[in-house]
Amino acid sequence: MLHERSAEIGEERNSRKLPFNREEVIELLTQVETVRIAKGRKIVEQTARETVPEDLQGRSGKIRAPLVRRGKTLLVGFNAEALADLL
Repeated sequence: MLHERSAEIGEERNSRKLPFNREEVIELLTQVETVRIAKGRKIVEQTARETVPEDLQGRSGKIRAPLVRRGKTLLVGFNAEALADLL
């Protein structure tokens, strides 16, 4: 989907090989204003200030993938509709 929309990828990271740690998530949250968390078909939207790193975790305890940041919005987890809206 990113390539179809000619989206520029600033940084790509394989979270299986190099998972995010708590400090990296906190740093990322300081750089955005809005966080959209995809949990299946459900999207939870909240401010970055009210978001804690545990909110971004899936059932496995790891950060949901993908993480897509555009401007001041962070999308966590995969949801095709939310990703299309963000791009």
